[in-house]
Amino acid sequence: MISHDKQTGSIGVFDSGYGGLTILRQIRQYLPQYDYIYLGDNARAPYGPRSFEVIYNYTLQAVEALFERGCQLVILACNTASAKALRTIQERDLQKWNDGHRVLGVIRPTVEALGSITRSRHVGLLATPGTVDSHSYELELQKLYNDIRLTSVACPMWVALVEYGEFDSPGADYFIKKRIETVLRKDPAVDTLVLGCTHFPLLMEKITKYTPAGVRLVSQGEYVARSLVAYLERHEAMRTACTTGGTCQYLTTENADTFARTATIFLHKSIRKVEKIEL
Repeated sequence: MISHDKQTGSIGVFDSGYGGLTILRQIRQYLPQYDYIYLGDNARAPYGPRSFEVIYNYTLQAVEALFERGCQLVILACNTASAKALRTIQERDLQKWNDGHRVLGVIRPTVEALGSITRSRHVGLLATPGTVDSHSYELELQKLYNDIRLTSVACPMWVALVEYGEFDSPGADYFIKKRIETVLRKDPAVDTLVLGCTHFPLLMEKITKYTPAGVRLVSQGEYVARSLVAYLERHEAMRTACTTGGTCQYLTTENADTFARTATIFLHKSIRKVEKIEL
């Protein structure tokens, strides 16, 4: 049931799985004073291979669940959801709620940052197949910087390497080296590589190992956090609607104990209480 009477609440952060915790961690470093609710739809992850319609429906269910818990601002800390559901939700579904509710994604802030990062104006994107196939990064670049050339390479195994804890395996070296070599072979002028999936920062040690000197790596968390700081500075009504108790709740559609154990890898700290919910 949709409720419209809650005027203040936590900032919601949603991902299909665990990767969005890397975004949450960075946001809380920049904005520790606010209350947060993180929701991972772990039971139905990964979203990447699913159709546009399914991803949109799942994302909308999650957004509405966070709205019903009092959030007026929800961050889609998931590239697939941002690519395939954000615009439709913003244009079609927010009207069901009062004017104070907003949903933001992770692609736009990342693209905005590229203008001041790349010097050659040649950028590589390493992302999931779903994000690459959506062409969302290309579309955002065309709006903001039509002089930047983007070369995208799908990395279908990288999320699995993270989810199964294979950070240091020889297989991780093989898959990471291969994809980085692919994007640089397609465009040797690339001087910036965007890690277009929130799982990928956990592979940073090996990504850095196989990235040539002079090529800058762009991890999304910092830029999404900075963008949120600027957004709240510009929107006083939203800033005052977000409560400031410094708390964080964790919700999952999977087993709560499993979530708590795995979340430790992404957050770099342990969490005590996780609530399992149904969407």
